[in-house]
Amino acid sequence: MIGAVDTFEWTSVADVSVRELFPGIRLRSLWTGARGASAHVLEMDPGSCWQGVDVHEPGPEEVYVVEGVFNDGLRDYPAGSFIHCPAGSSHVPQTKQGCTLFVFYPEG
Repeated sequence: MIGAVDTFEWTSVADVSVRELFPGIRLRSLWTGARGASAHVLEMDPGSCWQGVDVHEPGPEEVYVVEGVFNDGLRDYPAGSFIHCPAGSSHVPQTKQGCTLFVFYPEG
């Protein structure tokens, strides 16, 4: 066997607590690394919208649309889309239909 499987860290979405960020927008934190990187599942109900502007600081944000249609304030991204948001960029997350996102912050 290649690698040391016993060093893997894993969790199930069903096993993590849910935090409501805004009405209809919930965050499930899956993992946080020693240097601040983190991975999350973000669930957005139909018609929900981020309150204010989401600014990506100190580093970038990586988003994968798992299901539904995500809108960044400018365009729609259907399920299967990958979005790289560079450090310093911003958007207003929203959805008409509802969506589930996998969100990764490589630099915290």
